[in-house]
Order: sequence, then structure tokens, then C-alpha cells
Amino acid sequence: MSEDSRPVFELSNPPGLYDPSNNGYSHVAVVPAATKLLFIAGQGGEYTDGQLPAHFCEQARQALSNFETALRAQGSNLQQVFKITLLIVDHDEHHLGEWVNEANKVWQKGAHPVCTLIPVPRLALDGMLVEIEAVAACY
Repeated sequence: MSEDSRPVFELSNPPGLYDPSNNGYSHVAVVPAATKLLFIAGQGGEYTDGQLPAHFCEQARQALSNFETALRAQGSNLQQVFKITLLIVDHDEHHLGEWVNEANKVWQKGAHPVCTLIPVPRLALDGMLVEIEAVAACY
């Protein structure tokens, strides 16, 4: 992890927009010019042996762990992620609740990255239920 793990960016929820914190995201991220950006490919919930857990919440937890592994390899961490794209198979309110629960474990309320959630009919692997792509900013 880098010596200075403070976020380089600023997250906000402008007046006039609804409070998205119960859905686990922020509306706006501002990243200063000349900031080092890390683009992390979509991470699913696969274990290192390629196996997928059966349940959505377990896959979401493992996908976040996989993200953290990729970020740490670059001297970064989940607190420096400011943008995610979330792909969910057969999305519904239950999956959203499970996602928010897992996201709340790694990002505190008010510090959730901006997010686009896209419901999809399937992902790359049979049984894959969630995939998360991210952009992080660091010093």
C-alpha cells in the first residue's frame, strides 16, 4: 500500500439529487489533473482456482477481494476507487441489498464510489453472478 492512502479525489452528492447512500454509491467524483489512474478489469467472484461460490453475496465479497488484490499490486487500495461499473445477473432488489451490504464493509457511508449498475442476462462464465470494473486514483 502507498504511504499516503488518503483518497486523491472528492466524492459528493449535490443538492437537488436524491441521497444514494442507501444504494451504496455517490453521484459525483472529482479527480484532479495529473493524478495517477488505475483501470482495473472486471473482476468476478472467482477464487484463485477459478471456482465460483454458488451465492451472489459470496461472489460479491470475493469480487471485492479480487479487486483489492489487483489494487495492492499497484500500491493502491479500495479506498482509492472512485468509479465502479457493476454488472449483475438477474438483478433485483434482493441482489441490490446484498451488494450494498458487502460494499458497506469496504466503503463507509458517504465514501462509496460513483457507480453504474447494469443488469445483464449472463456474464463470461457459467454461474457468474456479478462482475465489478473500477477506476482508482492515487498519488
